[in-house]
Amino acid sequence: MAGIVLSGLFFYPVKSLTGLGLERAPVDERGIRYDRHWMLVDGQGRFLSQRELPAMTRIKTQLAPGVLRLKAPGMPDLDLDLDGERGKRLDVQVWRDSCQAYFEGASAANWLSQYLEVDCRLVSMPRQTLRPVDQRYAEPRDQVGFADGFPFMLISQASLDDLNSRLDAPLPMRRFRPNLVVAGCEPYAEDRWKRIRIGGISFRVAKPCSRCVITTIDPDTALKGQEPLRTLGGYRREGNQVYFGQNLIHDQPGELHTGMPVEILESADE
Repeated sequence: MAGIVLSGLFFYPVKSLTGLGLERAPVDERGIRYDRHWMLVDGQGRFLSQRELPAMTRIKTQLAPGVLRLKAPGMPDLDLDLDGERGKRLDVQVWRDSCQAYFEGASAANWLSQYLEVDCRLVSMPRQTLRPVDQRYAEPRDQVGFADGFPFMLISQASLDDLNSRLDAPLPMRRFRPNLVVAGCEPYAEDRWKRIRIGGISFRVAKPCSRCVITTIDPDTALKGQEPLRTLGGYRREGNQVYFGQNLIHDQPGELHTGMPVEILESADE
């Protein structure tokens, strides 16, 4: 497996909003720092995503010194303090997980509610909050932010290239919202990996990533289509799920940067 490298590095500060490409990124206990650190919730504290609100894909994120900036068509910019610790806490729910979060205030809630035309609030994850990874796939110490279930998701460039060869119109990698993109391997080689190392960080490959309707939403227009789920369903279906990419759990904090070699420590071929 010589020659595999980390070719792309991405994080998504606010769950289900647009992500950012990075050249390098610090990794803490939850994954890439600030990845899914914020989240939109409804009046009952349940998370909101593009599944219900496709227009979320048109809200852009941008990093400035000490600030996360949100930008949306027809709206003034909204700046959020990267390390603010708010006093008011709310009980929130991400799928089956319940945890506490900080309320980011009325200004952010009003901004998002106005643009999305739905009553919602923005919350962030306190440093003290511990959201464990599903123990069927993890160790007791493993934790995650507001991501659906795992700290990292990896896709190889070769896998996307293979998918695009089957589509009438190719799709960009951002449709699939990975954290890690690797180059230099065969298509779907990541399906066979069990443990890998990138730089000084080792990862366990927990489970394949099941794909949902979010992959069918054009991130520029917020319009839904049928692809790629229709095509993926023809050759990447197991039971009632379609899989593309792999969920990973990291073993230690550290730093990642693009160009790092990817070492396969254990694979199903061995």
